[in-house]
Amino acid sequence: MLEDTIIAISTPAGYGGLGIVRLSGERALGIARKIFKPKKNRGRIPPRSLVLGEVYDREKDESIDEAYLVFFPKPRSYTCENAVEITCHGSPVILEEVVRLGIRAGARPAHPGEFTLRAYLRGRIDILQAEAVNDLITAASLEQAKISFGQLKGKLSRKIGELRRKIINVLSQVEAAIEFPEDGLPIGPEHIGQSLKEVIAAIGRLIESYEAGRTMTEGLSLAIVGKANVGKSTLFNALLDEERAIVSPYPGTTRDYLRERMTIKGSVFQLVDMAGLDKPSHPIEEEGIRRGLDLASRADGILLVLDSSRPETQADLRLIRNYRHKKTIFLFNKCDLTGKIDKEKCKALDRKKPWLDISALNGTNLGKLKEAIHRVFVPKAAAGEEVIFHQRQKFLLEKALIPLEQALKLMDQGYTEEMVAEEIRQALPAISSLTGEIRPDDVINSIFSRFCVGK
Repeated sequence: MLEDTIIAISTPAGYGGLGIVRLSGERALGIARKIFKPKKNRGRIPPRSLVLGEVYDREKDESIDEAYLVFFPKPRSYTCENAVEITCHGSPVILEEVVRLGIRAGARPAHPGEFTLRAYLRGRIDILQAEAVNDLITAASLEQAKISFGQLKGKLSRKIGELRRKIINVLSQVEAAIEFPEDGLPIGPEHIGQSLKEVIAAIGRLIESYEAGRTMTEGLSLAIVGKANVGKSTLFNALLDEERAIVSPYPGTTRDYLRERMTIKGSVFQLVDMAGLDKPSHPIEEEGIRRGLDLASRADGILLVLDSSRPETQADLRLIRNYRHKKTIFLFNKCDLTGKIDKEKCKALDRKKPWLDISALNGTNLGKLKEAIHRVFVPKAAAGEEVIFHQRQKFLLEKALIPLEQALKLMDQGYTEEMVAEEIRQALPAISSLTGEIRPDDVINSIFSRFCVGK
């Protein structure tokens, strides 16, 4: 596969001012010369310089666009292979024709993520950096982009490498005690135990950071819950700052659920508006309530809306009790109207959760609500610690953590150094798999299949 020269469009689908077609492989420049005619310098193409010319169809003896070409000789290219980028006008028709001409000249279409896969296979980046490339491209917030860029530069890889070295160091200390029991080595069980605890704590912090990372990638689901006509859809629209849900004074307007994405301080939330949790008046409304209850049970957090302009009902109090065991923010909506609800009676059912007066219609305290949403629902990563974004990374860290914790337990219980060493040794394959030093093919294929074709 690495012997082929590959070609693909590297800019997003659709129309744009400029578009880029990328080639990579031993024959990249030779193939590019067949479809590109420089305008000056007698056709010479110096490395890493913009060369003005035309994309040329030799069979028809005609030019199809004016373009720039840049040649990156190996190994100083993204893929560590000879690479060429042709920048022309961003018409899909033109870009697809450039690819077609390149294939006719001897290239083959690239697979998803194949350029980055080649960079990995050639040793330019590791798997963590490769994942960071895609994270940077798909970043939903500037904060995620900054973290991903740091990981692309090797920040997380260095952290994992440091953990691996520490595990190897602890293992070597235990094995030294096994091999040379009578030499009076200065490293005792207390020192080894402390070293193990430090590694375990560091891995634990990385695992915990996954929840914070997930808020930047997948997002947390927030269900807006309440009876009919308490202002759920109005709040939904207000938080999104657009008229997404239909709002009316008639009960049962929302019979299904709506889901939209919003971002607060770099964290992504999937906001869900649903039918009012009342006694249904129609079979369709009943199905909407059933779906709403199911969504709320699976949501990461709840915004429970009460109508403060009306006296509380048993249904209101039942909802408060039902969601005491989930992360919830309780909202007294319609605070711009005369208050009739008994706030103290409601709060007495759960004083540990935040309560807030809002007016979804007028925007009162919506800024405070967004602050509370971020504070209550977003897991906090430890200051200065790395954040992981992928379940694969979390799984491998957990897989490494289990034998290390078992090794510490065996030490505390007085088991032999041989048993302790064997447990520590079992952590190394998982740590090595994180950066791709050990690389199952199915895992590699899964990672790069998520990339766009031109990356």
